[in-house]
Amino acid sequence: MDSVVARLPHVVYIVVPLLFFMAWIYLALHVVFARFIGDPTSPVLWFFAIVTGPLTRPVRALLPRATPEPRVRLVSLGVYFALWVVARVVLAGLMGPARV
Repeated sequence: MDSVVARLPHVVYIVVPLLFFMAWIYLALHVVFARFIGDPTSPVLWFFAIVTGPLTRPVRALLPRATPEPRVRLVSLGVYFALWVVARVVLAGLMGPARV
């Protein structure tokens, strides 16, 4: 049990930034593919809409109702990128200097 508790900070240090990283990468891909694929019924756009839908929902709640979907995606991309950077900085500060 002690080894699990000892490893928990390291797991959090890896997993939390990884989740934010994955979120902004998928949002960035959605923004790029939405720009270049003109067919709204494309399976690629459907895939990214399914994957990024839960990511854009909290951001959409903070924006005005009339905000277009491409703008919601861009704002979400910025939010998740900022969360990734903040998570990396804060967790690195909490973990202290790297031990080699």
